[in-house]
Amino acid sequence: MQLAEFDYDLFVIGGGSGGVRASRIAAGLGAKTALAEERHLGGTCVNVGCIPKKLFSYASHYSQDFQDARSYGWVFESEPKFNWATLRDNKDIEISRLNRVYATLLANADVQFYNERATLLDSHTIQVGQQQFTAKEIIIATGGWPFVPDIPGGEHAITSNEFFSFDTLPQSALIVGGGYIGVEFAAILSGFGVKTSLTIRGSSLLRGFDTEIADVLTEEIEKYTTLIRDNEVQKIEKRSDGKLLAHMRRGEPLAFDCILFATGRKPNSHNIGLEAAGVEISADGAIKVNSDYTTSVPNIHAVGDVIDRLALTPVALAEGQILARRLFGKTSRPVQYDIIPTAVFSHPNLGTVGMDEKTAREKVTNVLVFRSKFRALRQTLTGGQESTFLKVIVDGDTDKVLGAHMVGADAGEIIQGLAIAITAGATKADFDNTIGIHPTTAEEFVTMRTPSP
Repeated sequence: MQLAEFDYDLFVIGGGSGGVRASRIAAGLGAKTALAEERHLGGTCVNVGCIPKKLFSYASHYSQDFQDARSYGWVFESEPKFNWATLRDNKDIEISRLNRVYATLLANADVQFYNERATLLDSHTIQVGQQQFTAKEIIIATGGWPFVPDIPGGEHAITSNEFFSFDTLPQSALIVGGGYIGVEFAAILSGFGVKTSLTIRGSSLLRGFDTEIADVLTEEIEKYTTLIRDNEVQKIEKRSDGKLLAHMRRGEPLAFDCILFATGRKPNSHNIGLEAAGVEISADGAIKVNSDYTTSVPNIHAVGDVIDRLALTPVALAEGQILARRLFGKTSRPVQYDIIPTAVFSHPNLGTVGMDEKTAREKVTNVLVFRSKFRALRQTLTGGQESTFLKVIVDGDTDKVLGAHMVGADAGEIIQGLAIAITAGATKADFDNTIGIHPTTAEEFVTMRTPSP
């Protein structure tokens, strides 16, 4: 087929961060482009992920802020009250606004948008609702979907998809899973006054993060959440009073108003025609791609959470942009997957970039670790005991900073700045020669002079 025989130069299936970015870049480079999304534009991040989660994190932290305010001279004539419906409805208004923003971005970029389900019929043909189109190049950007173990009564549990739309806020909740989603929801619910428990199959939270940083955050989480280690839910039973009874692998059943599974997400790759087009997927459903994000079919590509890289919104954006520029005449730098800043919006926040200590010791002969743990200035008047912990990992032979990690207020904001320095190849001497802003938590990153034993 010649190019003129195709309806589109590029057809993108999936309207999340990666798909929208790829389609806009491609259209800007002159490609006739279309995008199909069966739900709402913006994908997981905008609708049931990053954005509502961060809004809810802000909201839940006010409970602590109100308490702290008294120590700073603020007097309340009555106790502040939280209204769940107000937050939920205001969140819905904001998400709807963002959905419209995404639609406007596509329209302004001259991308044809189809708000319908799209599936592949073959390597060049896409079924969109009742219509069929052909495309020279196809990008799959269908994201991920929450994974819930197949257990009796599992239908009574919810996932992060449903969390943001409760009719009423539960009085008690069990969160299943110790990854970043579970940790963040534990902080949010506890801040709203919900009696919250968090159960994990192993003994540690946040697998994959620097162990020491995860341990520090675990200590903080246990100040407001009941942590149930080495256990798991095997069955859920709904009682006549509406309570959910969690039958555990060990111990007596536990009753909650809500059980939320935060047991990870799986690539959303099923039932979209990949088999018909000859696209290979891995055992866990991830679409297999090469370093150029091309699948086993030369003209079909994939980016974002549906592939086996890093399931983060900025990563999907970068992948989509890089792929679109490669396909339509421009080159761009590859994603540096080993230096990607990440934040967990728990209470307190966790921020990290670069190597953790374990990885550094596996790859580098002479590793220096600088640590600082203290109580932040803000808490000196409140009597609060929340710990702030900073950690810098350095190659002792080259002086290059390999990683930076933090637990504390606004850790994500602080680590973002350090990510620029580490990406640029900063050394510990560069950190040491930088004058800090006093008094801030961030200045501690440039004042740590002595490595820990």
